[in-house]
Amino acid sequence: MTINCKGTLVDLSHPKVMGILNITPDSFFDGGQYKSDGQVLRRAEKILSDGASFIDIGGYSSRPGADFVSEEEEIARLLPAIEIVLKEFPEALLSIDTFRSAVATACINRGAAIVNDISGGWLDDRMLETVAGLQVPYIAMHMRGTPATMQQFTQYEDLVREVMHYFSERVFQARQLGLNDIIIDPGFGFSKTLSQNYELLHKLEAFQFLELPVLVGISRKSMIYKLLETKAEEALNGTTVLNTIALSKGASILRVHDVKEAVECVRIVSQFS
Repeated sequence: MTINCKGTLVDLSHPKVMGILNITPDSFFDGGQYKSDGQVLRRAEKILSDGASFIDIGGYSSRPGADFVSEEEEIARLLPAIEIVLKEFPEALLSIDTFRSAVATACINRGAAIVNDISGGWLDDRMLETVAGLQVPYIAMHMRGTPATMQQFTQYEDLVREVMHYFSERVFQARQLGLNDIIIDPGFGFSKTLSQNYELLHKLEAFQFLELPVLVGISRKSMIYKLLETKAEEALNGTTVLNTIALSKGASILRVHDVKEAVECVRIVSQFS
């Protein structure tokens, strides 16, 4: 499986790592850490030097209770970060974490390579058409409701079947619009209880049926630290355990805060494939 990123074909048959760079004051783990140009550049350099293939830049926290951010503010946060990173690292492949088509357009036009949408197009009915027109890879995540309301929508008769049906519909619509490179993200922590997150991971290989790359984003999430009765700052070991399981079940991309550890995880697991 390959995706076309700015003319470069990236082979996802060998798992890749995506490093997180949040330009937000209120993200659950690293909010407010990257305010200045220097902080952003140092974080980007570390992500790349530690071996990540992608940098995922977000300007709007999706954690429950996060502050509202206007489109204008989100763009104002993201564009300077894109510019300084690409000026220093012109070959870097940047993914933009947004559910807004206008933000996606502005960022892709400024040099980003991928759109990462937590809503799979549901929160902006122009998103799929927009990304198809931009002809960039699209990461569609499963979520119900909005980040503010998602934990009110955790009732499923058959979790995996319903998430699979969601992606089947999303992918069909995207294909109809001419969107070529699609990656699916089951949405760990979004509209799911702790036990449902583990059920989804346990059955992750079922998503191979869709014949699309699968992104797993479980880095330091509450499904780890709540189970272990600790906190996000102490959830690296648990993250590595779950990343290992995800890779064994077919994950193509690991989206993480701790790139070095995830890259090592990929290298070790690859010895068994």
